[in-house]
Amino acid sequence: MALKENTTKRRRGALLSPKGLQRLQEAISSWEIIENQGQRLSLEDLSDYTKLSAKTLSRLWSASKGVDQKTLKLCFSTFNLELYEEDYIFLMEDFETKILDSNSICLRTESPVWWSYPDGPVPLDSPLYIERQPIEKLMYREVTQPGCVMRIFAPGQMGKTSLILRLLSFADAKGYRTINLSFSQIDAYCLTDLNKFLRSFCSQIAIKLGIAPNISEHWDEDVGYKLTCSLYFQYYILQESDKPLVLVLSEVERFFEYPHIAEEFFALLRCWYEESRQNNLWKNLRLVVAYSTEQYFCLDINNSLFNIGLPIRLQEFTQQQVEELARRYGLSWTAGKESAQLISLLGGHPALIQLALYYLHSGATTLLDLIKEAIANGGIYRYHLQQHWVKLLANPGLMRTYTELVTTKESLVIDPIHAYQLESLGLITFDGDRVLPRCQLYRTYFAKQLATIV
Repeated sequence: MALKENTTKRRRGALLSPKGLQRLQEAISSWEIIENQGQRLSLEDLSDYTKLSAKTLSRLWSASKGVDQKTLKLCFSTFNLELYEEDYIFLMEDFETKILDSNSICLRTESPVWWSYPDGPVPLDSPLYIERQPIEKLMYREVTQPGCVMRIFAPGQMGKTSLILRLLSFADAKGYRTINLSFSQIDAYCLTDLNKFLRSFCSQIAIKLGIAPNISEHWDEDVGYKLTCSLYFQYYILQESDKPLVLVLSEVERFFEYPHIAEEFFALLRCWYEESRQNNLWKNLRLVVAYSTEQYFCLDINNSLFNIGLPIRLQEFTQQQVEELARRYGLSWTAGKESAQLISLLGGHPALIQLALYYLHSGATTLLDLIKEAIANGGIYRYHLQQHWVKLLANPGLMRTYTELVTTKESLVIDPIHAYQLESLGLITFDGDRVLPRCQLYRTYFAKQLATIV
Protein backbone atom coordinates (compact mmCIF):
# COMPACT_ATOMS: atom_id res chain seq x y z
CA MET A 1 0.00 0.00 0.00
CA ALA A 2 1.38 3.40 -0.94
CA LEU A 3 2.42 5.78 1.79
CA LYS A 4 0.89 9.24 2.00
CA GLU A 5 1.21 12.27 4.27
CA ASN A 6 -1.72 13.87 6.07
CA THR A 7 -1.46 17.09 8.08
CA THR A 8 -3.93 17.22 10.95
CA LYS A 9 -4.71 19.30 14.00
CA ARG A 10 -4.82 17.69 17.37
CA ARG A 11 -5.57 18.87 20.91
CA ARG A 12 -2.99 17.65 23.39
CA GLY A 13 -3.78 19.69 26.47
CA ALA A 14 -1.83 22.67 27.76
CA LEU A 15 1.65 23.58 28.92
CA LEU A 16 2.47 26.16 31.55
CA SER A 17 3.81 29.35 30.03
CA PRO A 18 7.00 30.83 31.57
CA LYS A 19 4.79 33.42 33.32
CA GLY A 20 2.40 30.77 34.63
CA LEU A 21 5.26 28.62 35.87
CA GLN A 22 6.75 31.62 37.66
CA ARG A 23 3.44 32.52 39.35
CA LEU A 24 2.88 28.97 40.53
CA GLN A 25 6.45 28.57 41.84
CA GLU A 26 6.23 31.87 43.74
CA ALA A 27 2.93 30.81 45.32
CA ILE A 28 4.37 27.44 46.36
CA SER A 29 7.52 29.09 47.78
CA SER A 30 5.39 31.52 49.82
CA TRP A 31 3.28 28.67 51.16
CA GLU A 32 6.41 26.73 52.13
CA ILE A 33 7.80 29.70 54.05
CA ILE A 34 4.62 30.84 55.77
CA GLU A 35 2.71 27.59 56.30
CA ASN A 36 5.45 24.98 56.32
CA GLN A 37 8.18 26.62 58.47
CA GLY A 38 10.40 27.10 55.43
CA GLN A 39 10.53 23.39 54.58
CA ARG A 40 10.39 22.59 50.89
CA LEU A 41 7.61 20.37 49.56
CA SER A 42 8.79 17.21 47.86
CA LEU A 43 7.02 15.89 44.77
CA GLU A 44 5.17 13.43 47.00
CA ASP A 45 4.12 16.24 49.38
CA LEU A 46 2.82 18.28 46.45
CA SER A 47 0.92 15.24 45.21
CA ASP A 48 -0.79 14.81 48.59
CA TYR A 49 -1.56 18.50 48.89
CA THR A 50 -2.93 19.04 45.36
CA LYS A 51 -4.56 15.60 45.00
CA LEU A 52 -2.75 15.20 41.68
CA SER A 53 -0.52 12.23 40.86
CA ALA A 54 3.26 12.60 40.99
CA LYS A 55 3.35 11.64 37.30
CA THR A 56 0.97 14.46 36.40
CA LEU A 57 2.98 16.98 38.44
CA SER A 58 6.20 15.81 36.77
CA ARG A 59 4.65 16.47 33.36
CA LEU A 60 3.52 19.87 34.60
CA TRP A 61 7.00 20.95 35.80
CA SER A 62 8.99 19.54 32.89
CA ALA A 63 6.59 20.82 30.21
CA SER A 64 7.30 17.62 28.29
CA LYS A 65 3.62 16.80 27.73
CA GLY A 66 0.39 18.72 27.95
CA VAL A 67 -2.11 18.38 30.80
CA ASP A 68 -5.79 19.23 30.75
CA GLN A 69 -7.04 22.66 31.75
CA LYS A 70 -8.88 21.32 34.81
CA THR A 71 -5.59 20.00 36.19
CA LEU A 72 -4.02 23.45 35.85
CA LYS A 73 -6.99 25.10 37.56
CA LEU A 74 -6.86 22.60 40.44
CA CYS A 75 -3.12 23.12 40.97
CA PHE A 76 -3.43 26.91 40.90
CA SER A 77 -6.49 27.04 43.17
CA THR A 78 -4.71 24.83 45.74
CA PHE A 79 -2.30 27.72 46.27
CA ASN A 80 -5.00 30.42 46.11
CA LEU A 81 -4.25 31.45 42.54
CA GLU A 82 -6.66 32.10 39.70
CA LEU A 83 -5.66 30.59 36.36
CA TYR A 84 -5.38 33.21 33.60
CA GLU A 85 -5.08 32.67 29.85
CA GLU A 86 -1.50 33.96 29.82
CA ASP A 87 -0.54 31.25 32.37
CA TYR A 88 -0.63 28.44 29.83
CA ILE A 89 -0.18 27.55 26.19
CA PHE A 90 -3.16 25.59 24.87
CA LEU A 91 -1.95 23.15 22.23
CA MET A 92 -5.04 23.22 20.02
CA GLU A 93 -3.21 24.31 16.87
CA ASP A 94 -0.23 22.01 17.14
CA PHE A 95 0.38 20.41 13.75
CA GLU A 96 1.67 16.89 13.39
CA THR A 97 2.53 14.86 10.31
CA LYS A 98 1.29 11.29 10.11
CA ILE A 99 3.01 8.77 7.86
CA LEU A 100 0.17 6.37 7.22
CA ASP A 101 1.00 2.77 6.62
CA SER A 102 -0.41 -0.48 7.86
CA ASN A 103 0.89 0.34 11.37
CA SER A 104 -0.18 4.06 11.31
CA ILE A 105 3.16 5.31 12.66
CA CYS A 106 2.78 8.82 14.13
CA LEU A 107 5.62 11.36 14.28
CA ARG A 108 4.96 14.08 16.86
CA THR A 109 6.66 17.25 18.00
CA GLU A 110 6.68 18.76 21.47
CA SER A 111 6.86 22.36 22.68
CA PRO A 112 9.65 22.55 25.33
CA VAL A 113 10.30 25.27 27.86
CA TRP A 114 13.69 26.91 27.24
CA TRP A 115 15.77 27.87 30.25
CA SER A 116 18.20 30.78 30.31
CA TYR A 117 21.97 30.29 30.51
CA PRO A 118 22.91 29.36 34.11
CA ASP A 119 25.15 32.28 34.99
CA GLY A 120 24.96 33.50 38.59
CA PRO A 121 22.54 32.68 41.41
CA VAL A 122 19.34 30.74 40.76
CA PRO A 123 16.39 33.19 40.97
CA LEU A 124 13.91 32.78 43.82
CA ASP A 125 11.10 31.84 41.46
CA SER A 126 13.09 29.32 39.41
CA PRO A 127 12.05 25.65 39.49
CA LEU A 128 15.69 24.81 38.74
CA TYR A 129 16.76 25.51 42.31
CA ILE A 130 17.69 22.33 44.17
CA GLU A 131 17.19 22.68 47.90
CA ARG A 132 20.18 21.95 50.14
CA GLN A 133 18.79 19.92 52.99
CA PRO A 134 19.39 19.55 55.86
CA ILE A 135 21.36 22.81 55.64
CA GLU A 136 18.37 25.00 54.73
CA LYS A 137 16.23 23.75 57.59
CA LEU A 138 19.13 24.29 59.99
CA MET A 139 19.68 27.87 58.76
CA TYR A 140 15.99 28.79 58.90
CA ARG A 141 15.88 27.62 62.50
CA GLU A 142 19.14 29.34 63.43
CA VAL A 143 18.16 32.75 62.01
CA THR A 144 15.25 32.89 64.47
CA GLN A 145 17.68 32.62 67.42
CA PRO A 146 18.60 35.89 69.20
CA GLY A 147 22.10 37.14 68.42
CA CYS A 148 22.95 34.27 66.07
CA VAL A 149 25.95 34.23 63.73
CA MET A 150 26.27 31.97 60.69
CA ARG A 151 29.25 31.50 58.39
CA ILE A 152 28.53 30.23 54.86
CA PHE A 153 31.67 29.16 53.03
CA ALA A 154 32.63 27.04 50.03
CA PRO A 155 34.67 27.32 46.85
CA GLY A 156 33.17 29.51 44.14
CA GLN A 157 30.02 28.49 42.22
CA MET A 158 28.81 26.09 44.91
CA GLY A 159 25.51 27.93 45.45
CA LYS A 160 26.22 30.33 48.33
CA THR A 161 24.33 33.29 46.82
CA SER A 162 21.34 31.16 45.78
CA LEU A 163 21.11 29.85 49.34
CA ILE A 164 21.37 33.37 50.80
CA LEU A 165 18.46 34.54 48.61
CA ARG A 166 16.28 31.79 50.14
CA LEU A 167 17.38 32.67 53.67
CA LEU A 168 16.55 36.35 53.14
CA SER A 169 13.17 35.41 51.64
CA PHE A 170 12.42 33.32 54.73
CA ALA A 171 13.43 36.20 57.02
CA ASP A 172 11.30 38.66 55.03
CA ALA A 173 8.30 36.36 55.43
CA LYS A 174 8.92 36.35 59.21
CA GLY A 175 8.69 40.15 59.23
CA TYR A 176 12.40 40.69 59.93
CA ARG A 177 14.40 43.58 58.50
CA THR A 178 16.93 42.24 56.00
CA ILE A 179 20.11 43.60 54.40
CA ASN A 180 22.43 41.92 51.92
CA LEU A 181 25.68 43.89 51.75
CA SER A 182 28.24 42.71 49.23
CA PHE A 183 31.78 43.79 49.95
CA SER A 184 32.35 44.08 46.20
CA GLN A 185 30.23 47.25 46.46
CA ILE A 186 32.72 48.93 48.80
CA ASP A 187 35.29 51.15 47.08
CA ALA A 188 38.89 50.01 47.29
CA TYR A 189 40.11 53.23 48.92
CA CYS A 190 37.78 52.55 51.89
CA LEU A 191 39.49 49.21 52.49
CA THR A 192 42.86 50.79 53.22
CA ASP A 193 41.69 52.94 56.13
CA LEU A 194 39.66 51.56 59.07
CA ASN A 195 37.83 54.84 59.75
CA LYS A 196 36.81 55.28 56.10
CA PHE A 197 35.68 51.69 55.90
CA LEU A 198 33.55 51.76 59.06
CA ARG A 199 31.90 55.03 58.05
CA SER A 200 31.10 53.61 54.61
CA PHE A 201 29.86 50.37 56.17
CA CYS A 202 27.47 52.17 58.55
CA SER A 203 26.24 54.52 55.83
CA GLN A 204 25.38 51.64 53.51
CA ILE A 205 23.51 49.81 56.29
CA ALA A 206 21.41 52.90 57.05
CA ILE A 207 20.66 53.60 53.39
CA LYS A 208 19.59 50.01 52.75
CA LEU A 209 17.24 50.28 55.74
CA GLY A 210 15.72 53.43 54.26
CA ILE A 211 16.95 55.84 56.94
CA ALA A 212 19.29 58.83 56.67
CA PRO A 213 22.86 57.85 57.65
CA ASN A 214 23.58 61.01 59.69
CA ILE A 215 27.11 59.73 60.22
CA SER A 216 28.61 63.06 61.26
CA GLU A 217 26.04 63.50 64.04
CA HIS A 218 26.86 60.12 65.59
CA TRP A 219 30.56 59.69 64.83
CA ASP A 220 33.06 60.49 67.57
CA GLU A 221 36.56 59.45 66.52
CA ASP A 222 37.96 60.41 69.94
CA VAL A 223 36.44 57.28 71.50
CA GLY A 224 37.94 55.05 68.78
CA TYR A 225 36.71 53.93 65.39
CA LYS A 226 35.41 50.51 66.43
CA LEU A 227 33.65 51.75 69.57
CA THR A 228 31.95 54.65 67.79
CA CYS A 229 30.83 52.20 65.07
CA SER A 230 29.34 49.95 67.77
CA LEU A 231 27.55 52.86 69.42
CA TYR A 232 26.16 53.98 66.05
CA PHE A 233 24.91 50.48 65.36
CA GLN A 234 23.37 50.01 68.79
CA TYR A 235 21.67 53.36 69.29
CA TYR A 236 20.89 54.34 65.71
CA ILE A 237 20.42 51.12 63.73
CA LEU A 238 19.18 48.54 66.24
CA GLN A 239 17.22 50.93 68.45
CA GLU A 240 15.34 52.27 65.41
CA SER A 241 13.10 49.15 65.38
CA ASP A 242 12.35 46.24 67.67
CA LYS A 243 12.25 43.85 64.70
CA PRO A 244 15.21 41.48 64.28
CA LEU A 245 17.75 42.62 61.69
CA VAL A 246 19.27 39.93 59.43
CA LEU A 247 22.56 41.33 58.13
CA VAL A 248 24.23 39.30 55.39
CA LEU A 249 27.82 40.22 54.59
CA SER A 250 28.67 38.52 51.31
CA GLU A 251 31.83 38.28 49.20
CA VAL A 252 33.84 38.85 52.36
CA GLU A 253 36.84 37.22 50.67
CA ARG A 254 37.63 40.66 49.21
CA PHE A 255 38.79 41.62 52.70
CA PHE A 256 41.60 39.07 52.56
CA GLU A 257 43.62 41.42 50.39
CA TYR A 258 43.62 43.89 53.31
CA PRO A 259 44.52 41.73 56.33
CA HIS A 260 44.96 44.63 58.77
CA ILE A 261 41.46 46.00 58.10
CA ALA A 262 40.03 42.46 58.09
CA GLU A 263 41.55 41.69 61.49
CA GLU A 264 40.10 44.85 63.05
CA PHE A 265 36.66 44.42 61.49
CA PHE A 266 36.21 40.79 62.46
CA ALA A 267 37.36 41.55 65.98
CA LEU A 268 34.51 44.08 66.01
CA LEU A 269 32.00 41.47 64.80
CA ARG A 270 33.17 39.14 67.54
CA CYS A 271 32.50 41.87 70.11
CA TRP A 272 28.97 42.30 68.75
CA TYR A 273 28.40 38.56 69.00
CA GLU A 274 29.57 38.53 72.61
CA GLU A 275 27.48 41.63 73.42
CA SER A 276 24.36 39.80 72.20
CA ARG A 277 24.78 37.31 75.04
CA GLN A 278 23.73 40.02 77.52
CA ASN A 279 22.25 43.01 75.66
CA ASN A 280 18.68 42.83 74.36
CA LEU A 281 19.29 45.32 71.56
CA TRP A 282 22.18 43.29 70.18
CA LYS A 283 20.09 40.12 70.38
CA ASN A 284 18.07 41.53 67.48
CA LEU A 285 21.10 41.33 65.20
CA ARG A 286 21.29 38.10 63.20
CA LEU A 287 24.61 38.06 61.36
CA VAL A 288 25.44 35.96 58.27
CA VAL A 289 28.96 36.05 56.82
CA ALA A 290 29.54 34.44 53.41
CA TYR A 291 32.87 33.97 51.69
CA SER A 292 34.57 31.97 48.97
CA THR A 293 37.39 29.74 50.17
CA GLU A 294 39.54 30.27 47.06
CA GLN A 295 40.95 33.44 48.62
CA TYR A 296 40.68 32.13 52.16
CA PHE A 297 43.42 29.56 51.49
CA CYS A 298 45.97 32.38 51.48
CA LEU A 299 45.35 33.04 55.19
CA ASP A 300 47.31 31.42 58.02
CA ILE A 301 45.49 28.21 58.94
CA ASN A 302 46.41 28.80 62.59
CA ASN A 303 45.06 32.35 62.68
CA SER A 304 41.54 32.03 61.29
CA LEU A 305 39.38 35.13 61.44
CA PHE A 306 36.25 33.00 61.39
CA ASN A 307 35.75 30.80 64.41
CA ILE A 308 32.46 31.95 65.88
CA GLY A 309 28.89 31.05 65.08
CA LEU A 310 27.33 28.20 63.10
CA PRO A 311 29.56 27.01 60.23
CA ILE A 312 27.72 26.15 56.99
CA ARG A 313 29.94 24.49 54.39
CA LEU A 314 28.15 23.75 51.14
CA GLN A 315 28.63 20.27 49.74
CA GLU A 316 28.28 18.87 46.24
CA PHE A 317 25.01 17.61 44.78
CA THR A 318 24.18 13.99 45.45
CA GLN A 319 23.27 11.64 42.61
CA GLN A 320 19.61 11.94 43.60
CA GLN A 321 19.80 15.74 43.38
CA VAL A 322 21.48 15.57 39.96
CA GLU A 323 18.71 13.29 38.68
CA GLU A 324 16.03 15.60 40.08
CA LEU A 325 17.63 18.60 38.37
CA ALA A 326 17.85 16.69 35.08
CA ARG A 327 14.14 15.91 35.37
CA ARG A 328 13.35 19.60 35.86
CA TYR A 329 15.32 20.34 32.71
CA GLY A 330 13.00 17.92 30.92
CA LEU A 331 15.65 15.23 30.31
CA SER A 332 14.43 11.64 30.21
CA TRP A 333 17.22 9.77 31.98
CA THR A 334 17.42 6.20 33.19
CA ALA A 335 17.76 6.11 36.97
CA GLY A 336 21.39 5.64 38.00
CA LYS A 337 22.81 5.67 34.45
CA GLU A 338 23.37 9.10 32.88
CA SER A 339 23.67 10.77 36.29
CA ALA A 340 26.47 8.37 37.23
CA GLN A 341 28.33 9.23 34.00
CA LEU A 342 28.03 12.96 34.64
CA ILE A 343 29.07 12.66 38.30
CA SER A 344 32.06 10.55 37.29
CA LEU A 345 33.20 13.47 35.13
CA LEU A 346 32.29 16.41 37.38
CA GLY A 347 31.60 15.11 40.87
CA GLY A 348 28.50 16.91 42.13
CA HIS A 349 29.76 20.46 41.50
CA PRO A 350 26.48 22.47 41.30
CA ALA A 351 27.53 25.05 38.69
CA LEU A 352 29.25 22.52 36.43
CA ILE A 353 26.25 20.19 36.64
CA GLN A 354 23.87 23.06 35.82
CA LEU A 355 25.97 24.02 32.80
CA ALA A 356 25.99 20.46 31.47
CA LEU A 357 22.23 20.10 31.85
CA TYR A 358 21.64 23.44 30.14
CA TYR A 359 23.56 22.35 27.04
CA LEU A 360 21.93 18.91 27.03
CA HIS A 361 18.48 20.47 27.39
CA SER A 362 19.15 22.93 24.56
CA GLY A 363 20.11 20.11 22.20
CA ALA A 364 23.54 21.65 21.56
CA THR A 365 25.28 18.39 22.42
CA THR A 366 24.78 14.87 23.71
CA LEU A 367 26.02 13.55 27.03
CA LEU A 368 28.63 11.32 25.39
CA ASP A 369 29.93 14.16 23.21
CA LEU A 370 30.00 16.57 26.18
CA ILE A 371 32.08 14.09 28.21
CA LYS A 372 34.38 13.32 25.28
CA GLU A 373 35.14 16.97 24.56
CA ALA A 374 35.59 17.85 28.25
CA ILE A 375 38.16 15.07 28.64
CA ALA A 376 39.92 16.06 25.40
CA ASN A 377 40.34 19.80 25.94
CA GLY A 378 38.09 21.02 28.78
CA GLY A 379 35.09 21.54 26.50
CA ILE A 380 32.44 23.85 27.96
CA TYR A 381 34.47 24.01 31.19
CA ARG A 382 37.64 25.43 29.65
CA TYR A 383 37.35 28.88 31.25
CA HIS A 384 36.57 27.40 34.68
CA LEU A 385 39.63 25.15 34.43
CA GLN A 386 41.89 27.98 33.27
CA GLN A 387 40.96 30.02 36.34
CA HIS A 388 42.15 27.19 38.60
CA TRP A 389 45.27 26.77 36.50
CA VAL A 390 46.26 30.41 37.08
CA LYS A 391 45.93 29.92 40.84
CA LEU A 392 48.17 26.83 40.76
CA LEU A 393 50.81 28.64 38.69
CA ALA A 394 51.03 31.27 41.43
CA ASN A 395 52.00 28.65 44.04
CA PRO A 396 54.84 26.36 42.85
CA GLY A 397 54.85 24.25 46.03
CA LEU A 398 51.14 23.58 45.75
CA MET A 399 51.55 22.80 42.06
CA ARG A 400 54.14 20.12 42.80
CA THR A 401 51.80 18.47 45.28
CA TYR A 402 48.86 18.56 42.86
CA THR A 403 51.05 17.17 40.08
CA GLU A 404 51.68 14.14 42.25
CA LEU A 405 47.97 13.78 43.00
CA VAL A 406 46.73 13.87 39.39
CA THR A 407 49.47 11.68 37.93
CA THR A 408 49.12 8.75 40.31
CA LYS A 409 46.24 6.27 40.30
CA GLU A 410 46.48 5.80 44.06
CA SER A 411 45.10 8.05 46.77
CA LEU A 412 47.82 9.85 48.71
CA VAL A 413 48.52 11.31 52.13
CA ILE A 414 49.87 14.84 51.65
CA ASP A 415 51.06 17.75 53.75
CA PRO A 416 48.11 19.04 55.87
CA ILE A 417 48.72 22.65 54.84
CA HIS A 418 48.63 21.72 51.16
CA ALA A 419 45.53 19.61 51.75
CA TYR A 420 43.86 22.61 53.41
CA GLN A 421 44.84 24.90 50.53
CA LEU A 422 43.74 22.50 47.78
CA GLU A 423 40.44 21.86 49.53
CA SER A 424 39.89 25.62 49.82
CA LEU A 425 40.42 25.88 46.06
CA GLY A 426 37.91 23.07 45.50
CA LEU A 427 40.47 20.86 43.72
CA ILE A 428 40.43 17.76 45.93
CA THR A 429 38.18 15.39 47.81
CA PHE A 430 38.92 13.10 50.75
CA ASP A 431 38.79 9.32 51.05
CA GLY A 432 39.24 8.91 54.80
CA ASP A 433 42.65 10.45 55.50
CA ARG A 434 43.72 10.14 51.87
CA VAL A 435 43.36 12.74 49.16
CA LEU A 436 42.08 12.44 45.58
CA PRO A 437 41.51 14.92 42.73
CA ARG A 438 37.96 16.20 43.02
CA CYS A 439 36.75 14.63 39.77
CA GLN A 440 37.89 13.03 36.52
CA LEU A 441 37.69 16.34 34.67
CA TYR A 442 40.25 17.89 37.03
CA ARG A 443 42.52 14.84 36.98
CA THR A 444 42.63 14.68 33.18
CA TYR A 445 42.90 18.41 32.45
CA PHE A 446 45.53 19.25 35.04
CA ALA A 447 47.61 16.14 34.31
CA LYS A 448 47.91 17.36 30.71
CA GLN A 449 48.66 20.95 31.71
CA LEU A 450 51.22 20.00 34.33
CA ALA A 451 52.99 17.65 31.91
CA THR A 452 53.81 20.64 29.70
CA ILE A 453 55.88 22.40 32.38
CA VAL A 454 57.50 19.54 34.30
